[in-house]
Amino acid sequence: MVWLLSAGLHPGAGPSTMLVAEDLAGRMDYRRGIAIYDLDGIVRRTGLSRATVKRHIRILRELGSLVWLVRGSKRNLASPGEPYMATATIYGAVIPPAYDDAMGHRLDGTGYQARVCGVTPAGRELAVAASAARSADREATGRRNRRVRPEVRRTRTSRGMGARPVDNPTVDNSCSASREPHSPGLYHQSPDVRVESGCKDTSRKRASCRKAPRPSFEISYNSDGSRRTAGQTRQGIGIVQQVRPRVTWTQRASLRELEVALRPFTDAGWDWPTITAELHSWHLTWRPARPAAYIRARLAQQATAEHQSAAAELAEGWDEQEASGPLAASSPDLVRSVLDGLAEGLATYSARQAELGLDDLSDHSAAADMAAFLNSWTGAPA
Repeated sequence: MVWLLSAGLHPGAGPSTMLVAEDLAGRMDYRRGIAIYDLDGIVRRTGLSRATVKRHIRILRELGSLVWLVRGSKRNLASPGEPYMATATIYGAVIPPAYDDAMGHRLDGTGYQARVCGVTPAGRELAVAASAARSADREATGRRNRRVRPEVRRTRTSRGMGARPVDNPTVDNSCSASREPHSPGLYHQSPDVRVESGCKDTSRKRASCRKAPRPSFEISYNSDGSRRTAGQTRQGIGIVQQVRPRVTWTQRASLRELEVALRPFTDAGWDWPTITAELHSWHLTWRPARPAAYIRARLAQQATAEHQSAAAELAEGWDEQEASGPLAASSPDLVRSVLDGLAEGLATYSARQAELGLDDLSDHSAAADMAAFLNSWTGAPA
């Protein structure tokens, strides 16, 4: 930051910018390079106004030394019945390309994922000069210590002190003010920070223009191709708010993710008790790491199975309407149809028995009895 301010890369940067940067640096996690915004805390600790702090945070972003990682929200993100919960805005500390170019750093990657992988010839010369300066400083410090040590011994002997006085001269490193810490490399054991949104290294053209380009948003559509309205999304989230606390293995997913995954149910008009019963009927004895993705995969498998079953029935010539026709008929017609089938079957059986010489022992005809019964029950001629 000292180098950026002295280079004059931004006309609005000044002592207040450095004050805000020092406050962020004092609370920063240097293993991951992140710091929580804490606007009210910066105002209280630095004595600057809220507008001033916001302005210099923007200047730090435009300088390329600060990147926005997570956007905070004051909305209550807790489940029903839990206390108020909000999220904090998180910034990441980065090194702008202007500094890497000036120091001769060779980078691997672009944007926030760039890492220092070497130095250019100019950077090697700077590193050699800095190393020589540090060696000269160490030698000068050693000579001063050697001149002071005999006097220290005499002082200790004359006073009879058991402890030796400590001489801590100030080390004058003239080149330390122009250097900054190296960019974080791959040797860190902590996981990399996942950038959810924001940008790094805002260009001068975009930083100076009055109208920045508006971000593009993804438009959701219904199954029939119509555009999904905000009211439908709000209604779906209201249903999901009742489902998630009652289905344990879905509580790792956010309301928005579950609303998208359960749209086949909500679009079909299912209420939250029906959806809850359907999810419980899956009988999960484990917790998916990504519940929304699991629900989408499960529904896709069910849709594929139903499609394959319909294709098999079509190939076999199965007509569901024709097969269910007798069941939809009125009761007298259905009984008449069944009895006619029985009478036809008995007549066929009797004729075959007669061909085989296995006639009934009596002269009584079962087919005639069936025809008489049909005439008496339905009141129609045989």
